[in-house]
Amino acid sequence: MAALGSNPRHDAAKGTNVSTGVAQPRASAHTAAQLHGWAQAGIERADLAIRRLDGAMLWHHDCPLADLPLAWARAHNVKQADVYLRPARGYAWPVVFLDDVTLHKARCIAGKYAAVVVHTSASGGCHVWLQVNAALDERQRYQAQRWLALRTGADLGSVSGEHLGRLAGMKNHKRNGVWINVLDCANTHAPPWDPTPALQTPALQTTCDDNRCPVATSAHHASIGVDRSESAREWGWVCGALQAGISPDTVYRQLVARASPRRGQDAERYARYTIQRAIRQRR
Repeated sequence: MAALGSNPRHDAAKGTNVSTGVAQPRASAHTAAQLHGWAQAGIERADLAIRRLDGAMLWHHDCPLADLPLAWARAHNVKQADVYLRPARGYAWPVVFLDDVTLHKARCIAGKYAAVVVHTSASGGCHVWLQVNAALDERQRYQAQRWLALRTGADLGSVSGEHLGRLAGMKNHKRNGVWINVLDCANTHAPPWDPTPALQTPALQTTCDDNRCPVATSAHHASIGVDRSESAREWGWVCGALQAGISPDTVYRQLVARASPRRGQDAERYARYTIQRAIRQRR
């Protein structure tokens, strides 16, 4: 895959950087790069969805990649709708998805394994579509994604196995209208990841009666009104990571990296307090 650059502020029509006027890839090139990376990974069909300003979700299910209605999606994106994509449900696919991965961690993953990295926000959040060495069904993808999320600091609320990611080349209207780009660290020529350790790990508890839940789906959170703030998501990730046997030192470093864009110099104190609280709760 050609390197596209990671500046999210480029003009979709003219392909120029808004701040500097320097030529940048067109938005359509980022869309094409993501779809090309998916095709190389073995994904043949996808579900495309948009969320309009009024909250309505519009879908095109089970489309061949070449037949996705991209013009329709762009027309809605111009009207401030957010555009999402996932490998079509009902099939086994040789990829797993990680949400809200730090830029540094995303580069590390893509430097070692075949992956498409999509930069979704100015603060550094990334989606990682990681190629694996075998096609996994939805349940297996959930188990592998949860295992990886606990070890990378990714969002545990996005590991369901059928979660939607953002489509590159569109604007993220929830994050002040920044462009969603495929990064130049996207690597589809490295080896795929072997999910065997993740699939052999016993399942963690997935239900609870309050915010102590280490792993919970977005649907579960919505049904019981659980706090979905960044702090609550990080609390759930810390509890799950410690339960999975990851060392407190490793959890601390990853939490600092994850929280630093939001909390600045307070990130280290926040990470120490959160981990100490989680350890006390487990005793």
